[in-house]
Amino acid sequence: MTRSQQRRLLFLPTAVACLSLGAGTAPALAQDANTNARIGKIEAEVRALQRKVFPGADGKYFTPEIAPGAPTPTPGLPPASSALSDVLTRLDALEGQLARLTGQVEQNTNRIVQLEARLAASSPLPATPAAPTTQGTFAPAPGGAALQQAATLPTTSQPAAGVPAAAQPAPAKVAAPPSRVQAVSAVVKPVTGDAGEDEYSYGFRLWEAKFYPEAQQQLKLYLEKYPRHARTSWGRNLLGRAYLDDGNPLEAAKWFVQNYQANKSGERAPDSLLYLAASMKQLKDTKRACIALAEFGANYAAEAAGRLKGLYDSTRNGLSCGT
Repeated sequence: MTRSQQRRLLFLPTAVACLSLGAGTAPALAQDANTNARIGKIEAEVRALQRKVFPGADGKYFTPEIAPGAPTPTPGLPPASSALSDVLTRLDALEGQLARLTGQVEQNTNRIVQLEARLAASSPLPATPAAPTTQGTFAPAPGGAALQQAATLPTTSQPAAGVPAAAQPAPAKVAAPPSRVQAVSAVVKPVTGDAGEDEYSYGFRLWEAKFYPEAQQQLKLYLEKYPRHARTSWGRNLLGRAYLDDGNPLEAAKWFVQNYQANKSGERAPDSLLYLAASMKQLKDTKRACIALAEFGANYAAEAAGRLKGLYDSTRNGLSCGT
């Protein structure tokens, strides 16, 4: 064996070892490069998702890092000293954070959809009724100078303010419970052949059963449909009493004054004048109560001593009207 052959035999193990080392290192380097590429992509997605979850995600405070169609940069080779275990730990942490942020976005989106559905299903608030006028007047009737002094009456919300204007808006209607609807339905409307008489009688029956709001509505309907009926004086007076018994002396006084001034010789004109005094007494308006009592005593002496004596005496009781 020659010296050249001996040198080749000595070099062969070293060459084999180098080739083996090179073949083992290349796949490791390629695997580490792919892992870093995955990590870079996930980190960019996490930052993009954070801009959606947290405030300032409109691009004004963060520079966009993911754009459609942007080519993925080719990562460089990692340093030889990087540990694969640290890379895998970092990758797992990023994937977990991305999953949590995605779940949070889905929950927030679901809550927003539910809130929008509730808002769409909710009914609008009722409109606030217009405020009543601050002052109203009654037209003075011919004659009766004492009552004409009380013709102009303010209609503020205070009880002592007096009688309201004719155009004062009615209070908002409230739906009656089923039990009340059934009780009102039990009140039978008469049928006598006189439609006007039947409408008035039905209003009287509702008032007698203490269904005052329903009686008010029915009597107003009667007065609108039959303004010249024989029971008109009765209807206006009973409508005032329905308001008075319902705890609304202001509205009651308006109808009492209207009934008295429309026809002083009407069958229920003296009743309305006396109930007007009672309404003013409830409102602590002694002056106007005394004016109405004086008018009643001067024009209806027979009723003051007869049919209406009890109401006349009880109304005067507690009032200091002088002589």
